[in-house]
Amino acid sequence: MVLTTLADGLARGIDSATSTISETFFEPTLRLGVTGLSRAGKTVFITSLVANLMDRARMPGLVAQSEGRILTAFLQPQPDDTIPRFDYETHLAALTAREPHWPDSTRAVSELRLSLKVRPQGLLSGLQGPRTLHLDIIDYPGEWLLDLGLMDKSYAQWSEHMLDRMTHRPDPDGFLPMATTEAAEAKLDEPVAQRLAKAYTEAQNAARREGFSDCGPGRFLLPGDLAGSPVLTFAPLPPVSASRGALYREFERRFDAYKSRVVKPFFQDHFARLDRQIVLVDALGAIHAGPRAVEDLRRTLADILTAFRPGASSFLSQIFLGRRIDRILFAATKADHLHHTQHARLTAVMEALTRDARDRARFAGAETQALSLAALRATTEEIIAHEGRDLPCVRGTLLDTGKRAAFYPGELPEDPAHLLAPAREGASEWLGQDYSIMSFAPAPLTLKPGEGPPHIRLDRAAQFLIGDRL
Repeated sequence: MVLTTLADGLARGIDSATSTISETFFEPTLRLGVTGLSRAGKTVFITSLVANLMDRARMPGLVAQSEGRILTAFLQPQPDDTIPRFDYETHLAALTAREPHWPDSTRAVSELRLSLKVRPQGLLSGLQGPRTLHLDIIDYPGEWLLDLGLMDKSYAQWSEHMLDRMTHRPDPDGFLPMATTEAAEAKLDEPVAQRLAKAYTEAQNAARREGFSDCGPGRFLLPGDLAGSPVLTFAPLPPVSASRGALYREFERRFDAYKSRVVKPFFQDHFARLDRQIVLVDALGAIHAGPRAVEDLRRTLADILTAFRPGASSFLSQIFLGRRIDRILFAATKADHLHHTQHARLTAVMEALTRDARDRARFAGAETQALSLAALRATTEEIIAHEGRDLPCVRGTLLDTGKRAAFYPGELPEDPAHLLAPAREGASEWLGQDYSIMSFAPAPLTLKPGEGPPHIRLDRAAQFLIGDRL
């Protein structure tokens, strides 16, 4: 096992070294990972980012653009022949149609290469011609990211963790009463194993619908071609001293197989090759779901950092240590669901939620940032007088009815501790507050030449993620 791990690490190091040397002396490549927890808007983010890098009139916060140094941006064939291409054209067509609709969500890994031709800056800029930066955008489900934390856990540790979390979550098919010591000690019976796995999976899906973040393993929620396989037919069980052939031992074996045959290849083939990372978070959805969902989100974001291998990335470090993610952006999405007067408060909530994660990354040498954004603005703002008060509202088309409506979601606190404190204390609901959310459809767009889709702070996100390389 040790030799295998060393060999894997050496192979990745040689691969990384070859890539690094090639990039240094020819055209550099920056690999940007885009992920997010459930309903965070990964597909819309990538589509709008690419569209706004190709037509940059709405990107003043990207310094190279404001200085007029980005000459052109164009799509090229992706370098990885075995990874599906991110279907940019179809997703953009969905957002810009006469009757626009949200594109399908991320269900597997995909990739897109955008090449930017940039004029150099500095004293020698007049002696150098334009250079090209290849931006490889890798889209993958956030549920798969959470799986990386399993690599350092045994089946017993994972079972204890999940059974504890599930005591305060929905359990529609009664998984917890089924997962007894007696069941764990019993001889393996495949129909029983399938019923347990099915009930556990339904509980995880129900928890995700209720706004909880730490739900998995990820392939249980997005199984793909693994659906029904033994590697997805296990569930957490209470610890027992079970004999060989017992259900507990078989679930333990399948858990280990899941780590070695599903999680580890994902890490080696995709995740370990990233340079930059953005994690999109539906913080407003968690706040609406209640204190327990907020605390679950905070813990999940802290756990995510353990998978990133953050640290300063340089030419020599990439050769000898492999790639390191040197910049991580945590972004609260759906900022257009709030009036702009509350955006600073949403950003402050995001900073507080990710404090533990960002501190760990900075200690390892990575730069981090938290902000609030909307990759595609679906609402307009207005002030409505109500019972003697002026309420800052947003107006948009409701997703479920198709009707236009103004919406006031409630006021986020100035101090994020007013949310995080009751969440840490295990409160079941907010006292004296009611935070609401609505689902809006994308608004019809009329884009002028050179304009990408309207957004909120997408240019600032791009500046943090790629600006230094332009």
